[in-house]
This record gives sequence, C-alpha cells and structure tokens, in this order.
Amino acid sequence: MDSGIGLLAAAAAVRNLRPDADLVLSSDPDGMPWGPRTPQDVTERALAACEAAAAHRPDALIIACNTASVHALPTVRAHLEPRIPVIGTVPAIKPAAAGGGRVAIWATPATTGSPYQRGLIRDFADGVAVTEVPCPGLADAVQWADEDAIDRTIAAAAALTPRDVTTVVLGCTHYELVAERIRAAVQQPGAAPLELHGSAGAVAAQALRRIGERPAPRPGVLGTLTVILSGRTESLPKAALAYAEGRSLGAVSHAG
Repeated sequence: MDSGIGLLAAAAAVRNLRPDADLVLSSDPDGMPWGPRTPQDVTERALAACEAAAAHRPDALIIACNTASVHALPTVRAHLEPRIPVIGTVPAIKPAAAGGGRVAIWATPATTGSPYQRGLIRDFADGVAVTEVPCPGLADAVQWADEDAIDRTIAAAAALTPRDVTTVVLGCTHYELVAERIRAAVQQPGAAPLELHGSAGAVAAQALRRIGERPAPRPGVLGTLTVILSGRTESLPKAALAYAEGRSLGAVSHAG
C-alpha cells in the first residue's frame, strides 16, 4: 500500500525474492499528495487503502509509504493484526550511518525536520554528520512520470546537498524509482562511488520473514498482480510503466 506508485519498488523487491507471490497493489491516486494532509486524514486514507487490499486476504501487508508509516501504522495494525501481519517503512538511516561518512536524507518537505525523522537521526546516527534535504515536488513528478519536473526537482535537491556527502538516504518510496538519476546528480567527479539507501529490499525481506514459508514457494510459477486505485480494481497506471519496476510487474498476469 502507498499513496501512489512509490509501492512499485517494494512490490518489485518481493517479486525478486518470491516470483510466485500473488501481489495486490493498493494506492490512492485520487487523494494524492498525502504530505500536505493532516495526520488524521492520512490515517483515514491509508486505512481505506489497506482495507481494500486486506479484502483479498493477503498473507502480509506492506505499508510502502513513509508518510503512512509515520501517521497510520498503529491504527492499521490495530485493525488488521494479528490476522494480517503489517510491515511499515522506515527511512534507512541506521544502515546509512553505519558507514561513518557524511549522510544526506532526501525526503518530502513534510518529513524533513519532523520529530519522527529527527528521532531516527538521534537514535541511529548520533555522531554522524547528517543533512536533511527537502525535495518539494519530487514525489509528484515521479508519480506522473513528468521527466522535466523530475530533472528539475532532483537538480534543486542536489544543489542543497553538501558536496562531501558519501551516502544518500531515499526517505520517500517514490524516490527509489529514480535512484540512479539521483546518484548521477549528487555524485562528484573523482569522489568515491556514492551510496544510496532505500527501504524496498528491507521491507520485502521483513514481510517474507513474517510469513515464513506460508504459503510454500511454487517453483516455476509466476504470481498474479491485482491493482487497486482508490478502491477500484484497474490496471497499472501508464506512469508506472515509465519505470523498470513497473514494467517488470506489468508483465505479470492480472488476477480477476
């Protein structure tokens, strides 16, 4: 579940780990963007998207959205657990800080400087030089695959990123879809290769750990894909196919 197509990265990571998994992608394009909404409104919209997915009786549910994880995770868990394990998304600040170099955290303006993010920095990056970089408009640009807007918003965020950073945390799931473009914008000539830390791989692995081998892997079987957009069962949005993750999922047969 995500507000929009930011969930593609986590879904593709699950597909890589378990090709036979039947995936249900539930998002809320009618309500985007969630960032400017009140915490109560985000919680209500996130819960609706989660309940739409839960109607398909999944073995686990990933909240592949930082904003929803901040505001709605306790409410969603109260509604769905223990029947359905719920896995939230946390910016990968802890592994990014472990390298000891200077870290930049790219996030939405609503998350940048928030008590939530500052708490993660305090808990997991104490003693590490951390710069919080707001990225206004980048998630929306990725959502609609607006190439000019993606270039413009990445360039603006790169200009706010110290030149000596060694690591960038992608603090919004949408950003993982343009990770290499972010790397190219921030990488300095002659410097060591920039490290990027997203959350998709970790949350996918955690979801599979939570369910164990239930159901057992089905060798040679490719799972189905069901797409729910603001409660409506539809196909992947056209913009999703602009990204490698969306194209890989789009090749999967759809469940009725």
